[in-house]
Amino acid sequence: MIATTRTGLPRRTIAGYAAGSLGTGGFATLPGLVLVFYLTDTLGVAALFAGALVTLAKIWDVLIDPLIGALSDRWLRRTGSRRALMLLGACTIPLFFVLTFAVPRGLAPAWAGVWVLVAFLLTATSFSLFQVPYIALPAEIAGSYDERTRLLTWRVVVLTLAILLFGAGGPALRHLVKDEYVGYVVMAVVAGVLIGFGMLVAVFTAVPRHEARVEETDAPPSLRAGYSEGLAALRRSAPFRALLSTFLLQGLATGLMLASANYVAVWVLHSDDALTFLFVALIAPALVCAPLWGLIARRIGKERGYAMASALFGLAALSLTGMLFSAGPWVYLPVAVAGAGYAGMQSLPMAMLPDVIAHDALSQGPGRAGTFGGMWTAGETTGMALGATALAVVLAVSGYTESVGSAAVTQSPAAVVGIVLSFSLVPTIIIAISLVTLRRYRLRRSDIEALETPEVIA
Repeated sequence: MIATTRTGLPRRTIAGYAAGSLGTGGFATLPGLVLVFYLTDTLGVAALFAGALVTLAKIWDVLIDPLIGALSDRWLRRTGSRRALMLLGACTIPLFFVLTFAVPRGLAPAWAGVWVLVAFLLTATSFSLFQVPYIALPAEIAGSYDERTRLLTWRVVVLTLAILLFGAGGPALRHLVKDEYVGYVVMAVVAGVLIGFGMLVAVFTAVPRHEARVEETDAPPSLRAGYSEGLAALRRSAPFRALLSTFLLQGLATGLMLASANYVAVWVLHSDDALTFLFVALIAPALVCAPLWGLIARRIGKERGYAMASALFGLAALSLTGMLFSAGPWVYLPVAVAGAGYAGMQSLPMAMLPDVIAHDALSQGPGRAGTFGGMWTAGETTGMALGATALAVVLAVSGYTESVGSAAVTQSPAAVVGIVLSFSLVPTIIIAISLVTLRRYRLRRSDIEALETPEVIA
C-alpha cells in the first residue's frame, strides 16, 4: 500500500511521464500507418490477409493486457513498484520492432505474412508490458482532479510530437534508400531506438514519490484471474464502461483514418510526400490545442470538453468526403481542424481514467489501477486493430489491387472511392456513435473533488 502526500507534481515527474509517450506514440503511429501498406504494396500480401494478420496481433494484445494489468497490481503490492514490467518491455521492443520490417527479400507473400505476424506479436507483447503499467501510473502520481489534467495534458503534447515525428519522419526515412526493402529496415532501426529510449526515461523518472513494499501472499495471476478482475471492474463501474466504450469506438475511427492515410496520399492525392503533409497538418494544431483543452476542461469539466473535441473531429472528417469530387491541397485544412479535436480526444479521456480509478477505490479499496490499465489498453488496442481490419475489408470489397515491390498497378475508381470513405464518412459515423456512449459518463468534478483528501492511498 502506497501513501503519498500531495503538494504539487514536480516538473521532473511530469516530464518523465510525458517522455514515455515518445515510445507509446511511436509504436501506436508507425505500424498503424505503414504496416498494412508494407504487407500489400511491398510484400505482395492480399489486402484481406494483411488485415487479418494485423488483427491477429492485436487480438493477442487484447488477450494479454488484462493479465499484465493484474500482474502489475500484484507486483506493486509485492515490491512497491511497477517498474520491472515496464523495463522489460522497454528493453525488448526495439529488437522485435526491427524484425517486423526485416522480411528477407524474395520470400513468398504467404511466408512473408507469417514472418511479420510472429515478429509483430513479439513487438506487441513488449509494448503491453510497458503500456499497461504506464497507463496505471497517473492514479498513483497525481492526487487531484486538476493535477491529473495537467499530467495527462503534457503527456499528450509529447504524444502529438511523437505522432508527428514518427508519422512524418518514418515514411521519409523509408524513402532515403531507393531499395524499399532496405528502406523499411532503416526506418525500423531508427524508430525502434527512439521508442525504447522514451520508454526507458519514463521507467526511471515517472514513479510515485513514495514507494513501499507490502507483503503479498497471493499466487501469481492466471489469465482467467486477470480477466475476472478486469470484467469485475467493468461490471461495477458504470463510468468506466462509458469511458472505455467511447475510447474504443474513437480508437476504431482514428485507427481507420491512420491506416487509410498512406492510401489517400498515393491513390487520391497522387503524392508520396502528401503523407508527410497530412501528418504535419494533423499534428501542428494538436500541439497548440492540447494545453487549450486542459484549460477548457478546468472551466467546463473534462466530459464536456471531451464531447466538444469529438464533435469537432467528426465534423472535420465528414468534410473530407469532398475528395470524392475534387482532391487537392484544400484537404489539409479539415485535417488541421481534426488535429485540434484529436488533441482533446486523447488528453481528456486519459485524464478522466484516473478519476474513474479514484472513484472505484472509494468502495473497493486501492491498488487496482493496473487492472483498469489492462482493460483500458485492451480496449484501445481493440479499437485500433478493428480500424486496420475495417480498412482491409473496404479495400477487398472495393477491388483494391495489391503489388510486389515497385511493380506498377492501377486502381479502379471503386477502390479509390473506398479509400476516400475510409478516411472520411466511415470515421464520422463511428465518432457520432461514440458521443452516444459518452453521454452515459456521469462523473463530474464535484464527485471527484469529494474523494480528494491531503493524503491519497494508491
